[in-house]
Amino acid sequence: MFRQASRLLAQTLRAGMRPFSSDLPAAPTSDSAFNESWKKVIPNIEPPKTPSHFLRPRPATPTSIPSKITVNFVLPYASELSAKEVDMVIIPATTGQMGVLPGHVPAIAELKPGILSVHEGNDVTKYFLSSGFAFIHANSVADIIAVEAVQIDHIDPSLAQKGLAEFTQKLSSATTDLEKAEAQIGVEVHSALNSALSG
Repeated sequence: MFRQASRLLAQTLRAGMRPFSSDLPAAPTSDSAFNESWKKVIPNIEPPKTPSHFLRPRPATPTSIPSKITVNFVLPYASELSAKEVDMVIIPATTGQMGVLPGHVPAIAELKPGILSVHEGNDVTKYFLSSGFAFIHANSVADIIAVEAVQIDHIDPSLAQKGLAEFTQKLSSATTDLEKAEAQIGVEVHSALNSALSG
């Protein structure tokens, strides 16, 4: 089966049927056929903008590994880091801690409750994340999207321990599946928070 797959892939590449995503043009393309049809029907109004119109062209992949990685770290309500050049980030992925250096291979990682470390020279800024996703691009850019995050030094350790005790008690007394699920999430987040504060 794998032999057939590799043969079909080779035929597809030779025929030039469909490029890989990394081979797509860096500049956005416009739909000229649509624009011409629009102008024929409604010549006085500009054609509507498509979603691709609002995207910036993808930066070219560098030929050599840069010395820094560019990090964009956003939350639903704020942008913590925007195009910040750093030495390394350590991401709390569901598969384990993931260190990202300049030149990292493209990847997508789901985030779990844990510590995001941003290393800039000797300075290390740590954030506690609840969940989210990280997108590492071939051009040494990392986009980190979190549902909730707070700098680790803004967290009260006594409140984190109190929250863990409360959710542990709720988990033991839960009667419905919904109550159990909510309590389990609370226990996981507060356990990760307490281990982050102690370690």
